[in-house]
Amino acid sequence: MGSLSIGICGGGVGGLTAALALKRVGLDVVVFEQSAQFARVGADLNLTPNAVRALDGLGLAEAIRASAARPTHRISRVWDTGEETSRLEMADTAERVYGAPQLTVHRADFLNALRMKLPPSVIELGRRATAIGNGPNGVRVNFADGGAVDVDALIGADGIHSVARNALFGPESPEFTGLVSYRSVVPRAKLSIPNLDAFTKWWGPTPDVQIVTFPLNRGEETFIFATTPQDDWREESWTLKGDVDELRRVYSGFHPEARALLDACTEVTKSALYVRKPMAQWSVGRTTLLGDACHPMVPFMAQGACMAIEDAVVLGRALEGVDATSIATAFKRYEEARKDRTARVQQGSRGNEWLKQGGNADWVYGYDAWQTALA
Repeated sequence: MGSLSIGICGGGVGGLTAALALKRVGLDVVVFEQSAQFARVGADLNLTPNAVRALDGLGLAEAIRASAARPTHRISRVWDTGEETSRLEMADTAERVYGAPQLTVHRADFLNALRMKLPPSVIELGRRATAIGNGPNGVRVNFADGGAVDVDALIGADGIHSVARNALFGPESPEFTGLVSYRSVVPRAKLSIPNLDAFTKWWGPTPDVQIVTFPLNRGEETFIFATTPQDDWREESWTLKGDVDELRRVYSGFHPEARALLDACTEVTKSALYVRKPMAQWSVGRTTLLGDACHPMVPFMAQGACMAIEDAVVLGRALEGVDATSIATAFKRYEEARKDRTARVQQGSRGNEWLKQGGNADWVYGYDAWQTALA
């Protein structure tokens, strides 16, 4: 009997990691990515030890470290006084405690590392799914170009606007959080403030105002992320070119070291932050969901990509050795192993208090996707 054919809608972090995890257990995988090409878009991925350990098990240790930075600490500081309220050692300490360090990397570099581990034939570009038929003996995926593909099973890793999710559970609009984010990358040489080798979070006067900064590109660049409330988002796109002066005005009351970060910005993007509530069910028959398709979250715990990576590894483990008759059961094992954890992280991210005053990071960083129990 030949290998099962597994389709994956979405060639982002979760989709490509899942493709690698499924190839590892001998499955025939094809990724349907709607973009016509992979461009250098986006800016950052913060891969905490739980995600790095999962990726190391897929043979990606050398590839993801090639262009990554390795933050020395995770620091919390008060927005106006600059007081440190927590300092967690990362780097060598995280590697000793959790089995892997924290790595920060450009999203495009990370996706390229994944693609280099996959046969070129695995990824089909320009394949935007428009409809999904989930039958008892397989799944048919229809595309915007008029084509269709039949696979034994399908994974929806197609983000918060997931076509797969809508096909399984009906259309539902994501919820605007009332927050917008600003993102920028600046050369480290433009900055002369401490802690540039650390992941630092400046906690604002309210939980929805903050600045986060960490190193990129082996420490040669600094990534800056900031959020602030906004009553509504009326733009067609979720991401626009931002106004640097507006960014600086919003945070004009912050500590001089925080303001120095924003003074170094020459360009900035502005994005709306949307979420969905935790789902009671991810799978129907031979289709399941992964990553933002089933548990999108605000980035305040820096776990969105990490949860998708964990999903991918657990899903690969659940599908190892299955045949066509046991796909649905394997999908249920996968989602039951993942739902409670991802819901807890979704809710913790929305509450935005985690590690503000220190505390235990073990429940997040100490998770091992290779060892977590499967029912």
